[in-house]
Amino acid sequence: MQLIDTHVHINFDVFQGNLSSLRQRWQQAGVVHLVHSCVEPEEFQGIQSLADQFPELSFAVGLHPLDADKWTDSTADQIKALANSDQRVVAIGETGLDFYKADNYEQQKQALRSQLAIAKELNKPVILHCRDAARILQQVCQDLGLNQIPKGVMHCWGGNKQETQWFLDLGFYISFSGILTFKNAQQIQESAKLVPSDRLLIETDCPFLAPVPKRGKTNEPAYVSYVAEFLASLRNVSVETIAQQTTENACKLFGIELTQSN
Repeated sequence: MQLIDTHVHINFDVFQGNLSSLRQRWQQAGVVHLVHSCVEPEEFQGIQSLADQFPELSFAVGLHPLDADKWTDSTADQIKALANSDQRVVAIGETGLDFYKADNYEQQKQALRSQLAIAKELNKPVILHCRDAARILQQVCQDLGLNQIPKGVMHCWGGNKQETQWFLDLGFYISFSGILTFKNAQQIQESAKLVPSDRLLIETDCPFLAPVPKRGKTNEPAYVSYVAEFLASLRNVSVETIAQQTTENACKLFGIELTQSN
């Protein structure tokens, strides 16, 4: 069984000094590939070094909505140049909107629109963060027009069924994290039943949001197996089926080619 964790942050300090054992655990769990997200372009070199260390790591470059106040006139050119500088860059992001922790609406929307345009221009998928902002994010995408919306994924999805359908209708994949396994996550669980099998992805968003039965611990890529198991039970299919579907979807969206060494 092969799994792909489509959203990690293993560059965070909590993992430093433990990367070899971290990798050993994700390999034992069947994780054959990871997509490393990017909070701000200044992370790029460090993430690139991780990809040098771990051949099964692809990565993104972008600016997180909670860092939208760092957006300058040169940020778009910087992201574009970095994305073109390394063939292991498979996505733009993470970008999106977060009105739970911040209210700089226009700054966030400006950074989002610019990154959507970069993703479309470079023909790379976009990784979208969305918290308390589903309606506005939908409107931003609709305003672009369907032919100008890049392919992409709603990562760590927490929306209800109606919101889930909005983003499915816009062509996005939907990725579920450990939140899916939480006791009070009925709304998200209902959304997970709705997503077609060819639009489904899984992730950890580590080091955050460890799934049950590891809740409260530092999350790590190996724990994506618990997300897969819970999702399989929820959708009444085998975990092998979820693994195959989500791995194929990740490869298609991000242009990942798995080799025998994976």
